[in-house]
Amino acid sequence: MLDGAKGLEEIVSAALSIPVESRSRRDLDDMVRGETHQGVVLEAEGLPLLDLDAWLARLKDRPDAIAVLLDGIEDPRNFGAIVRSAAACGAAGVIFAKDRSAPLSSAAMKSAAGAMEYLDLVRVTNLTRSIEHLQSSGFWISALAADADQDLWNANLTGRTGIVIGSEGKGVRRLVSEKCDLRLRIPIDGPITSLNASVSAGIALTECLRQRRPGASAPDG
Repeated sequence: MLDGAKGLEEIVSAALSIPVESRSRRDLDDMVRGETHQGVVLEAEGLPLLDLDAWLARLKDRPDAIAVLLDGIEDPRNFGAIVRSAAACGAAGVIFAKDRSAPLSSAAMKSAAGAMEYLDLVRVTNLTRSIEHLQSSGFWISALAADADQDLWNANLTGRTGIVIGSEGKGVRRLVSEKCDLRLRIPIDGPITSLNASVSAGIALTECLRQRRPGASAPDG
């Protein structure tokens, strides 16, 4: 902890039984590995990660569960922002591959604004095989793609639904896309022809939530 920083007394008081140490700024800089801090660093155990089977076992009474699948999201801020949107829209979990994914770093957690503590995080070895497993468990999987023929608004996203969000630069990989039941695009009309991955996820999740509202109608397709 950095001595003399404003508000540290309140933090120490709130720590209760948590051990508190005074450390130099250089030590804190080393601990956060280049991320920004305000003179206080909390060391905590890593977030619990589930495997796919364990997660599916939790969903026995969730016929309308929403899953968010991340295909190559490597920016930790996008990762965190997507988790935040998923939690806000009532998703049951975020699924990501062991490789080609952003680490669960302080930057990701900061962008998630606490949402990682309220949402299941599911780490898998192979995303394409995981899609097959989800489909066998009653999920319909849709990949977001700017060049898709079907609009998001015209898709039925009720029931067990999975939304695949592709990487910031390349989108959803071909092999992953081919495993999906639907390819959907977000209709946009302006000089900018693409959206940030986390923004796209938020729009798709909001539509999933809208279709689940009492009295809402969902498309047939």
